[in-house]
Amino acid sequence: MMNQLYIKSAAVCCPDSKVLAAFNLQGSDIDKSLIPAGMRRRTSVTTRIAITAAKLACVQADVGTQNLASIFASLGGEIQVTDALCRLLPDKNELLSPTQFHNSVHNTTAGYWSILNQCQAPATAIAAADDTFAMGLIEVWAQLQQSSGERLLVCYDELWPQYLTPPIGKIAFACAFVLSAEPDQSIGAITLPQVSQQKEQALQADWVKLTKAAPAAAVIPLLLALQHKQPCIVPLNIKVPIWTSLLEV
Repeated sequence: MMNQLYIKSAAVCCPDSKVLAAFNLQGSDIDKSLIPAGMRRRTSVTTRIAITAAKLACVQADVGTQNLASIFASLGGEIQVTDALCRLLPDKNELLSPTQFHNSVHNTTAGYWSILNQCQAPATAIAAADDTFAMGLIEVWAQLQQSSGERLLVCYDELWPQYLTPPIGKIAFACAFVLSAEPDQSIGAITLPQVSQQKEQALQADWVKLTKAAPAAAVIPLLLALQHKQPCIVPLNIKVPIWTSLLEV
């Protein structure tokens, strides 16, 4: 049984460059050219940051997208569209748009990715609260037990209306990885996530604060370790129980 995931690439999209600068991370702003204008007008920041990160990761790994199975992991998904629809529902004078509805479901971004890349491979959308990134890695691992090749994992969250669950959703952040069961051309290897005895107070304060505001930022310790080529045990979430993986580079 495979006990490691090989990382072929990692890419970040964050419209707020100050967030990345604070951690000395390299990343990208939204690439508007990836979505045709007619389609882009209907998409949210969620979809745009996730697709930007996903495309960058695929380019870095030099993998085609038409046959690449993917996992899209997000705590909130299309929270702004969903919130707007929920506020309209009680008003009998408002008409709900079918277009808005299909942009409100949790697999909206996965669907747009498949359409844009003419990809008929499975696209999975998951959400697991604070454990979302760890569960995304486990989902990749489970899929690679059944079939070899690569998987695209995208972890993302957008800006939330702040009256919902502050401080969640203060920052839009997305990261994407191409992961494989094979070591060829990998930049690192990560073990299957496990629950550790680590406590919240042992975690880096700046990262914890950011992840409370941008749940997808749970990926940052892994990104930093990859960037510095530093083997270590990386935390994958901020609330007990803490999930961790061992990174080898």
